[in-house]
Amino acid sequence: MSLYLIAEIGINHNGDIAIAKKLIDAAHKAGFDAVKFQKRTVDKVYTREFLDSPRESPWGTTQRDQKEGLEFSQEEYQEIDRYCKGLGISWSASAWDIDAQRFLQRFDLPFNKVASAMLGHKPLLREIATEKKRTFISTGMATLEEIDEVVEFFEKANCPYELMHCNSTYPMQETDANLLCIPMLRQRYGCDVGYSGHETSLIKVCVTAVALGATSIERHITLDRAMYGSDQAASISTHVLDDFVNSVRAIPAILGTGIKEVSPQELAVRKKLRVDVAD
Repeated sequence: MSLYLIAEIGINHNGDIAIAKKLIDAAHKAGFDAVKFQKRTVDKVYTREFLDSPRESPWGTTQRDQKEGLEFSQEEYQEIDRYCKGLGISWSASAWDIDAQRFLQRFDLPFNKVASAMLGHKPLLREIATEKKRTFISTGMATLEEIDEVVEFFEKANCPYELMHCNSTYPMQETDANLLCIPMLRQRYGCDVGYSGHETSLIKVCVTAVALGATSIERHITLDRAMYGSDQAASISTHVLDDFVNSVRAIPAILGTGIKEVSPQELAVRKKLRVDVAD
């Protein structure tokens, strides 16, 4: 299976469809396979007490102002759908509640995504699994026993899935990546395993992940890491996305087949340099 690259826009659009389109453009130009957003039904995810509490943001002075300011409407998602189809890039979103997942069902999305924070939300997992659509499952903040339960859930539902190794710190320190979990998860569950990263570095961690067998990479992207937003600092700036994609896509060819043989290119050199002396 070829490497599948997901540009996680998330909420880095800051509620602005023009910013979202610029991020989609950059991901498409760089060669990502898909872009991904996040979808929440604010009154279902958060309590009224929390939403009424103070928070300064570009949209107002309460948590509700901030949370609602980051959400796109149905009309805006319809525009995203049209825009992505026009470019020829896939899109999806990770839902944080059942109503949000049902909202996403209005679109013909190629895959679902379970965020690490949602691994314990059994009703949401059930809703996603019943679609029997390819599902990427991030595994941040979870024990192996908890991952066991989620995997069993999707297998019983006969829903195709791919795990994504993840450390849910924002930004993540490179020394916390623990990428050897990628082959461990692949061996334990017998499935493809990708990597969802939140590090500040450009390519080191993701290149290593692919070298260890990651079949998908999800990375947050941003127009500017200094923009407002909790995920911006852990994102890749659009001006370096080309380098990122070129680097990670080169790894499978660099790794080769593992079969030791003399290549045609080596053979010409061998004829010139090889010294064979019989006993």
